[in-house]
Amino acid sequence: MTQTLERATTPDDPQGSPPRLRSKLVPRRRALAPYLLILPALTALAAVLLWPIVQMVWMSLHDYGLRQLQGQEAEWNGFAHYTSVLTDPRFWEIFRNTIVVCLAMVVVTMVLGTLVGILLHKLPNWASTVLGLGLMLAWATPVISAAIVYRWLFDTRYGLFNTIMAGLPDWLVGSGWEEFNWFNSPSTLFPILIVTVVWQSFPFVAISVLAGLKSIPNELYEAARMDGAGAWTSFWNVTFPMLRPLFALLLVLQVIWDFRIFTQLFILAGGVTNRDVALLPVYIYQLGFASTPPNYGMGSAIAVIMTVLVLAITAYYLRVMIRQGETR
Repeated sequence: MTQTLERATTPDDPQGSPPRLRSKLVPRRRALAPYLLILPALTALAAVLLWPIVQMVWMSLHDYGLRQLQGQEAEWNGFAHYTSVLTDPRFWEIFRNTIVVCLAMVVVTMVLGTLVGILLHKLPNWASTVLGLGLMLAWATPVISAAIVYRWLFDTRYGLFNTIMAGLPDWLVGSGWEEFNWFNSPSTLFPILIVTVVWQSFPFVAISVLAGLKSIPNELYEAARMDGAGAWTSFWNVTFPMLRPLFALLLVLQVIWDFRIFTQLFILAGGVTNRDVALLPVYIYQLGFASTPPNYGMGSAIAVIMTVLVLAITAYYLRVMIRQGETR
């Protein structure tokens, strides 16, 4: 008995726990160790990301303007901002335009990026490297610089595109291109916006698809060719199933990025004074900051609706990805 007690309270076991209890505590401590290590990072992320969202939701439920910024207490108004927004026909018109423009950007970006990625995979390594570097330069170009370049290309008085169109025969392109304004109407401005965003977005998709293609074994394509599969059949039966998680991730990222387009539209439209060419991010700015007086509560309400929509789309595709991973 004396020897047993001495073993239970040896200097190696300062707490004096029984062996059975000690065998349970050690695995628990090891299991908690990773969570304790990432706790500071999670705390910082929560402070940086979650607190602005909480503040945005709080402002959307109060009357918040310039006086509240100066210290006056904000009054609770319930869901008045949400009721006003959701019953406004203009909001639904802008919401429809945002969905259509975002869908066009995502589809064109994904298709063009995939085609260019496949083309890069077919080229020799030196040519693929050179073209890849060129594409990454376009992707790394600041958003403001790219928008200013396209603004100049379609400028009313000095734009290159108007000069070219004016030099073509009238029977081919019509007349009146000398001072044609591309930025006043949604039917002409939104296509330019789509081109501007796609030009800068598809290189990221192309390089990502190229990296994914290099991870697919060539034996799969050789087996498909032996079965008589063409290029289209090989893509749907080999490439797409193997890169499905990558395509899902790129799709989610493109939806999130394109749904929040603001800078390009702000520069192309010359500000936010033209309410006919607004999308949701610009509409938030118009109501929240550019209105007289500013109504931060109303802008926050639209921002909350937009955030919920983006999170719902993201959660849906993440759920699809997780289910696909479980069925494999």
